[in-house]
Amino acid sequence: MAQTVIIRKHGGPEVLEIEDRPVGEPGPGEIRIRHHACGLNFIDCYQRSGLYPMELPTALGLEAAGVVQAVGEGVTHLKPGDRAAYAAFPPGAYCTERVMPAAQVCPLPDAIAFEEGAAMMLKGMTVEYLFHRTTPIRRGDTVLFHAAAGGVGLIACQWARSEGIRLIGTAGSDEKCALARAHGADQVINYNREDFPSRVREITEGRGVDVVMDSIGAATFEASLDCLKPLGMMISYGNASGAVPPFSLSMLASRGSLKVTRPTLFTHTANADTCQEMARHLFEKVTSGAVKIRIDQSFALDQAADAHRALESRATTGSTVLIP
Repeated sequence: MAQTVIIRKHGGPEVLEIEDRPVGEPGPGEIRIRHHACGLNFIDCYQRSGLYPMELPTALGLEAAGVVQAVGEGVTHLKPGDRAAYAAFPPGAYCTERVMPAAQVCPLPDAIAFEEGAAMMLKGMTVEYLFHRTTPIRRGDTVLFHAAAGGVGLIACQWARSEGIRLIGTAGSDEKCALARAHGADQVINYNREDFPSRVREITEGRGVDVVMDSIGAATFEASLDCLKPLGMMISYGNASGAVPPFSLSMLASRGSLKVTRPTLFTHTANADTCQEMARHLFEKVTSGAVKIRIDQSFALDQAADAHRALESRATTGSTVLIP
């Protein structure tokens, strides 16, 4: 039996429950993995709350790291005893052990701790596709990155620095701004004290930025458009403040023929070869020292509700893990 965090209805963190579930054996194309650490992400909160509706009851969690216990027929890239990590559907990563599809589970280098693996897969591969698979970004380009002191943000700050990309980060306190700068942000903006579009124009001498990367959603979307240079790209990849409301395409024309996209990690990783390639790129960044994974919060698996509360209240920095 495996301890598993589930929900029977959508709602606040209080709907999270712990249940003992049978694990079973892997079928063709599957593995059984025992988790050493599980990752926490905003998408977990969206699924729990019903913003992203789920068929209920369901287990939660999309990211974890551990040791492969058994493999099913046809699985060739993993074997029992291998260290592995993943960010993948279906949900169910908040558990001690599970059977799951093997295609998006990635061999984890010995140099990367389980806690780091669990904290970095979804966030790190998100940064990989933001910088390499969404719009061309070249050395010397300028990116505005919201929530720069969060788990994705601190990886993005370091990633940009490692590739000669100028990153302007926003955060909600001077302390978080200092954290983003320490991790590689070229400039930082405390959006609670400064009007960030005006500050961006000042920093860029009126030109605007090449790309905005925005996981905040409704609260920052329109103002982020005002930060872009003509023909700039707005990447809206999250909804921490709520979903972006419908808008007129003329908003893009009047601001200089802007481009907007709403990508997801799982579109990229649906192809198993692409997923493994993205993971290898991420692992190279980490093992080279270019990117360090900062884990500032750790909760026991049965404290998952407290972890959700901390994340949603913006009380966290860096990454958060659950320990089974």
